[in-house]
Amino acid sequence: MVVCFFIAMGCKRQTSDKIEITHSPDKTISKKILDSLIQNPPKDMVWIPRGTFLQGAVPQDNMAMKHEKPRHPVTVDGFFMDITEVTNAQFSKFVEETGYITIAEREIDWEEMKKQLPPNTPKPHDSILRPGSLMFKKTKESVPNLYDFSQWWRWVIGVNWKHPSGPHTNLKGKENHPVVHISYEDALAYCKWARKRLPTEAEWEFAARGNNKNTMFFWGDERDGLSKRANSWEGEFPVNNTLEDGFERTAPVKTYPPNNFGLYDMAGNVWEFTSDWYNVNYYEELASKKDTAINPKGADKSYNPSNPYLQEKIIKGGSFLCSDSYCASYRVSSRMGTSLDSSAEHIGFRTIVTPEQLLFKE
Repeated sequence: MVVCFFIAMGCKRQTSDKIEITHSPDKTISKKILDSLIQNPPKDMVWIPRGTFLQGAVPQDNMAMKHEKPRHPVTVDGFFMDITEVTNAQFSKFVEETGYITIAEREIDWEEMKKQLPPNTPKPHDSILRPGSLMFKKTKESVPNLYDFSQWWRWVIGVNWKHPSGPHTNLKGKENHPVVHISYEDALAYCKWARKRLPTEAEWEFAARGNNKNTMFFWGDERDGLSKRANSWEGEFPVNNTLEDGFERTAPVKTYPPNNFGLYDMAGNVWEFTSDWYNVNYYEELASKKDTAINPKGADKSYNPSNPYLQEKIIKGGSFLCSDSYCASYRVSSRMGTSLDSSAEHIGFRTIVTPEQLLFKE
């Protein structure tokens, strides 16, 4: 019961002033200047050229969920994207320079938390409402109902980005792993410091496809060889991981081959935040307009009938927990919603920056 508070309903804590990062207004940049930027990209970033594609599940994807449909035409302008997920080393530098304290390290505010819960939900014991984050724990036997997440998620007090595998663990040897136990607000704070932003869902999916516009995975339609392409779950979830890919949890960035744009871990390893609200009706609404959407920023508000009290953002890419029997979210079109203020050991992020942001210091 206690775990359900932190899984399905977020983990509301005392928060700092909300950080909002908006898209840059259109500005004219000469081809010469743009070419110079592309030839000299920001450190550890790669240029993603302007393009048009059909966002959403491809027709041959028999694992696609309803909220991945229908496909709809989208055009995104060019941008630079981190070639890897933000690492522990990179996030450590941000914290050292700013003194930032992540959501998982802050005291939980019950008055705020209960606003996201059904009316009259009883308050958990104070010993439970302490700083921490969600951690995965393998089950001892097969699980017949894979919709009951509480069977493998545990709220662990003292876990956060600095102590990712338990309250007494540290980052030694994991400097090049993706930072985890990060909330949406934490990701925005990093973006503000780095003068970058989170990608929209459309930008993320276009970049992940790497010009493979009509395939299930960024490398094609065949799942064969997944363990050599992405950090995912092999074996029966959540009871037995055969470790074919070499890792039980996160893997160092750049462990697996990049996509055609030179981006690593666009499938598996950790889920990645986007700036879009999660709204189950959004794809249908966008498709009904018939016209190609230009730089869509997502739904105006969050809507998920399964979690009506939550405000959720879209995460993409899947994680080390994804398997064919569970979520299969290493597919490019896969998408999930997660609470603004919750964190877990399988969620991280990467950033993007536009030429306008670089030139006009926005």
